[in-house]
Amino acid sequence: VKSRGKVICGVNDALVGFGFLDKTSGQFAGFDVDFCKAVAVAVLGDAKAVEYRALNAAQRGPALQTGEVDVLIRNTTFTVSRDTSWGLFAPTTFYDGQGMMVKKTVGAKTLKDLKGATICVQSGTTTELNLTDQMRAAGVDFRPVVFADADPTYAAYAEGRCDAVTSDRSQLIARRTTLKTPDDHAILDVVMSKEPLGPVVPLGDDQWYNVVKWTVYALIEAEEDGVTSKNVDDMLKSTNPVIRRLLGVEGDLAKSLGLSNDWVVKVLKAVGN
Repeated sequence: VKSRGKVICGVNDALVGFGFLDKTSGQFAGFDVDFCKAVAVAVLGDAKAVEYRALNAAQRGPALQTGEVDVLIRNTTFTVSRDTSWGLFAPTTFYDGQGMMVKKTVGAKTLKDLKGATICVQSGTTTELNLTDQMRAAGVDFRPVVFADADPTYAAYAEGRCDAVTSDRSQLIARRTTLKTPDDHAILDVVMSKEPLGPVVPLGDDQWYNVVKWTVYALIEAEEDGVTSKNVDDMLKSTNPVIRRLLGVEGDLAKSLGLSNDWVVKVLKAVGN
């Protein structure tokens, strides 16, 4: 990464709030994208030193396995099969759960109310398997309508080709805002799974994994300690030993990561906690 001068970060380009291409600015933005920037600042000192690689759900695993990306930060669920074959998961940055969105005219309040319904779902995701498991457990027959990408999935739902659509609840909330009349759609009061989402790095490079992992931890620790992008310079004068070590004023914790002592300061100034 250092010799190349940039981090190649696998992202979503169509999930508002998390990872999306802002059509006004032409730039990638969102919660996940900020973590790409944080890693770039930690290693290279520059939030712009990122090459964003837009990946759909099916492309994520191969991109990690082949080394196409240095890190995947794209609403990806931490599972045992992925952790042992795709790459190593850094700490969870957003804890989600799968939900179901329906047109209010369908009148569904529970999964059992969706008996015989058509449900749009994206392939290559934990969502697809969870849907089958949960509907079987509820004793409900349904017809899945499967798509490889998110945009066609929600377009089919918006066009009335399915009665409901399922994904992580955060994604449903974000996508609901993009529908023509959001108030015509409801997210059921049901959580169908546990979806811990976070960054993933390819297998085989412990030092790189540690850099990504501790970048996430540093941002969480800074929030807990009340260190922000606006007060970080003042916090360098803190007498709190935890804050002093976090910001590199004391100790040499950064040395084992191969980073500069003030790397956390740079990250906080660039993206906040």
